[in-house]
Amino acid sequence: MGSAIIWLVNAVISLMVWAIIGTAILSWLFAFDVINHRNRFVNQLAGFLDAVTRPLLEPFRRIIPSLGGIDISPIVVLLLLEFARRMFNALAAPSLLFLG
Repeated sequence: MGSAIIWLVNAVISLMVWAIIGTAILSWLFAFDVINHRNRFVNQLAGFLDAVTRPLLEPFRRIIPSLGGIDISPIVVLLLLEFARRMFNALAAPSLLFLG
């Protein structure tokens, strides 16, 4: 049971990391007009990734000012997610392994 919880927490953090990376890449592709919102699939993908990552990114976007039009909040959130993963694996995971 404990190893399943550890796997689940690590998997959710990994999925969030990939979603944030995907959102950043899509924003760059939109900014340089490589792809556009008129494509239905791209629009749905961008909407999904935005809906998934907005709750994590928005509080940091309010606090951190953009640096010359560059949003660094994804970098801050990625660092915090990695910090949370390492803290979970170092502190909580060993005690969860004893659950069975």
